Amino acid sequence: MGGLYLGLGAGLLAMLIVVIFIKSVLSKEEGSDVMKKIARQIQIGAAAFLRREYIYISVVVIVIAVIMIAAKKYFGFGSAISFVWGAFVSASAGAIGMTMTTRANVRTTYAASKKGMRSALNIAISGGAVMGLSVVGIALIGLVILLFAFRVFGENDPAMFVKKLGTINAYAMGASLFALFARAGGGIYTKGADMGADLVGKVEAGIPEDDPRNPAVIADNVGDNVGDTAGLGADLLESYVESMIASMVLAATTVSYGMTRLTAENIVMVKDIIQMIISIAAAGIFSSILGVFYVKLSARKNPQSALLGGTYIASVLTIIFSALIINSLGVSIVEESTGNVYGKWGFFWSIVSGIISGIIIGFVSEYYTSSRFKPVQKLAESCETGPAIGVVGGISLGLKSAFLPVIAIVFAIIISNSQAGMLGVGLASFGMLVTTGMIVSVDSYGPVADNAGGIAEMAGLPENVREITDELDAVGNTTAAIGKGFAIGSAAYAALGLLTAYLSSTGIKMEDLALSSIKVMAGLLMGGMLPFLISSLLFEAVEKEAFKMVEEVRRQFREIKGLMEGKAEPDSRTCVDIATKSALHGMMLPGGIAILTPIVVGVIFGPITLAATLVGAIVTGIIIGIQYANSGGGMDNAKKYIEEGNFGGKGSEAHKASVVGDTVGDPMKDTVGPSINILIKLMSVISLVMVPFLRELNGLIWRLF
Repeated sequence: MGGLYLGLGAGLLAMLIVVIFIKSVLSKEEGSDVMKKIARQIQIGAAAFLRREYIYISVVVIVIAVIMIAAKKYFGFGSAISFVWGAFVSASAGAIGMTMTTRANVRTTYAASKKGMRSALNIAISGGAVMGLSVVGIALIGLVILLFAFRVFGENDPAMFVKKLGTINAYAMGASLFALFARAGGGIYTKGADMGADLVGKVEAGIPEDDPRNPAVIADNVGDNVGDTAGLGADLLESYVESMIASMVLAATTVSYGMTRLTAENIVMVKDIIQMIISIAAAGIFSSILGVFYVKLSARKNPQSALLGGTYIASVLTIIFSALIINSLGVSIVEESTGNVYGKWGFFWSIVSGIISGIIIGFVSEYYTSSRFKPVQKLAESCETGPAIGVVGGISLGLKSAFLPVIAIVFAIIISNSQAGMLGVGLASFGMLVTTGMIVSVDSYGPVADNAGGIAEMAGLPENVREITDELDAVGNTTAAIGKGFAIGSAAYAALGLLTAYLSSTGIKMEDLALSSIKVMAGLLMGGMLPFLISSLLFEAVEKEAFKMVEEVRRQFREIKGLMEGKAEPDSRTCVDIATKSALHGMMLPGGIAILTPIVVGVIFGPITLAATLVGAIVTGIIIGIQYANSGGGMDNAKKYIEEGNFGGKGSEAHKASVVGDTVGDPMKDTVGPSINILIKLMSVISLVMVPFLRELNGLIWRLF
């Protein structure tokens, strides 16, 4: 059980570093009273939204947990505990990270005004690292605690071992359910507020992006934290947990196809694989910590180089550590269905294929969304002809960007399957997510930098301060695009790993999914449609919030005397309240559909149709997720490229067109795309948890007709 203790130690080390970073950031100066006042408004708004969102989600979690306890024949008390524990772990990581980023922002602004780029970046990356290391630290600690609590490693009876391992599936389901609501709710909140602030402030009134006269600006800055910090953290924590659990389930089902032939010897093999997975996860945490310190030590005038360098260093170190761990353990496994023996280097190359494909997906996202490359520069140029062509160009950019990531995923699946069979696919998904701590740290840096620029604008700081925060923000947009690409790729892998585990657990073979089957075709069509339906509902929710926000901002500009002259303060609290209510209302229907679809399809049509539904949702969901993320990121950075002085700069016709494009792209990249990632994972993990129930029912309602 040395691997479990190593995982527990790595998780505790991550949390120790988190505490050190928290103390370091909080020790820094906040600046003037005006800066402190603005920061407090953001903190209060973010905390209020998170509190109300957590109450809504808690009700759903409790209801599902009670149902699981009532259906004790299929799930029972242990599954309910794992489910609630997963939701709690996800909520804890999100709360810690968002609390920190809403305090690091003002300190970053002050550092930019007094000490320059390096000091500001240092604080921003420390704030982001609190989120990143909290995600992996808490997630790994939570998983190891469950393995100890259910005494999985102390169980030698095959039937009981499988049952206990299956109980832990609900841990991933809890994290996944929480992530969907957090990502969808946060995404609706931030983009509705952002669109309202931009459309009335920048387009109609012609005032700067973060002008203190705009009543929606505080809500916009709050949204950056609840969507891009708490939401993103929950998203990747979910993928991280699911990739590990899927690999563990696949280890068991590989040696006993259909979970019927486990022996004492096979259990030893499975336990060795689980220890290997936990040990490599620990190595990923160590690598991420070193990557974060590299960024803090190396950043001077080129923050983007430092942030990307830290990401690549973490990946390389993880590959090296993985090779050492796998070689020292000498694990191997026999696939029951084929008799193939998969050894340690097959596991290693499966993990490496996932890591490399993750780097490729991140690079492609950077290429299509960074203003340093031609796609965004060309998109910015097209804005000279008006918003319509700019929006069409942004959509085209996103569609084109889906090609290479999908090819990378395809090759990783082929390579990993050839090296370690079905287990290899799960290990590839795990490999991509091993450096989650570093990826989330870099991505969570973005909202800190964005808020820092907003505070500088609202506090009326000198132009040179805004130049520093703008550069940090521009880098944050690029790293956020990479993070979103990583999140999409990881969602694809996690969903594929869970799907593979579901197929193995139900005993469904590939020939059972033949296209000649009506059940399979029905499932593919239903699954393929779902991401489009969910996308529509999320866009509609953002639209409704943005409409209310626009009306409120217009009302305040019209009715509050002296507001436009800077002689009166806006009513920011009303805008925050509008965003909060709209987001909480808008997230419920998409979330309910995601939860109920696997249950309804599984009960009515049976396990095979449900498998086909998952395949259809994964295929269309991956492509939609990539397209929306990169279309939105490209349009956002095209606007910033123009604001740097290109094609007429701020106030030009190209700039006005790019603002419209950015407004269209915002809900794509920050609401719909990320939520679709979680949709395909949540449906897959619910299906896996439901296996005992589906096996017995086996499409009973379908057979009645």
